Amino acid sequence: MLKLHGFSLSNYYNKVKLALLEKGLPFEEVLVRTKDAPVDKLMSPLGKVPYLQTEHGHLCESQVIMDYIEASHPTPALVPADPWLAAKHREINTFLELHVELCARQLYPQAFFGGTLSDKFVARVKDDLVKNLAAFKQLAVFGPYVAGDTFSAVDCAAYVHLPLAGLATKLVCGEDLVVAAGIDWKTYVKLIEQRPTAQKVAADRKADQARALAATKAAPGL
Repeated sequence: MLKLHGFSLSNYYNKVKLALLEKGLPFEEVLVRTKDAPVDKLMSPLGKVPYLQTEHGHLCESQVIMDYIEASHPTPALVPADPWLAAKHREINTFLELHVELCARQLYPQAFFGGTLSDKFVARVKDDLVKNLAAFKQLAVFGPYVAGDTFSAVDCAAYVHLPLAGLATKLVCGEDLVVAAGIDWKTYVKLIEQRPTAQKVAADRKADQARALAATKAAPGL
């Protein structure tokens, strides 16, 4: 059986988890919290989650895992069979993850973890995000799904990334830059959460958030 290592507060973990659920594949979740214990670097050399154990060995990097899942279990398809359409899906996903999520991730230390970023740093990230979100919106379809009229692997990513980018920018920049770019991510998330698979991912994430909050409150001196 496939074993997915990571935790339900990780958006990249949830991206893969949603794909596995959509595929209807049996898999075991193995809890790995990077802040509590070191990751097995034989499985993930940079110590990041998620990583996947398979009958052939282990894989890390969420997009590599997604590609493996699609190639090894092509039905139901989460990527178009047509080479051009598949490439357009990869293009949208690359802009989403490389130019939107990873850019917004620079704000996460202050938005979610109690850190402080300099005004100059925040201003630079904001300028980059405004430009990058406009580019992503130019490529994305939202018709009603990100890449067209069918749920796809791109939605597995957008569903978990866009809310974080929106919330982080609102908390740090004072404005939801995703919404400001003309991307109605809240309506989009409501659409995706009509799917039982997304409801499962969301419920597990909320339960993990509650456990993390309870653990923080129970910590000595707090």
